[in-house]
Amino acid sequence: MIRVWISLDGAGLLRSCRVEGHAFSGPAGADPACAAVSVLLRSALRTLSGRRGIELRGAAPDRGLWLMEADYDAEGRDFLEAVGAFLIEGLRSVAERFPDNCGIEIENQRPPGGL
Repeated sequence: MIRVWISLDGAGLLRSCRVEGHAFSGPAGADPACAAVSVLLRSALRTLSGRRGIELRGAAPDRGLWLMEADYDAEGRDFLEAVGAFLIEGLRSVAERFPDNCGIEIENQRPPGGL
């Protein structure tokens, strides 16, 4: 099973993403859940990489493990918000389509009393 953990900051913006595992919903190399998650993650990383106002750190130290952390300033805030929302909705969609093969947890670090 693919497990996704996403951490949002107090403003609700993407700060980190950790993905572990494999979906096993299809044959090796042709697994639709793995392919969807991989494309979403790579697209988000490539879209955010090199963007002014966003500092990105990412790694895939082992097969089946992917890590990303993001810091931002005022210049990068809106772009990170948009790409983060797209990534989260995409990953949620995969988890809904393949509930036995992909799960997602989102940790929201918004202060108490916020929306």
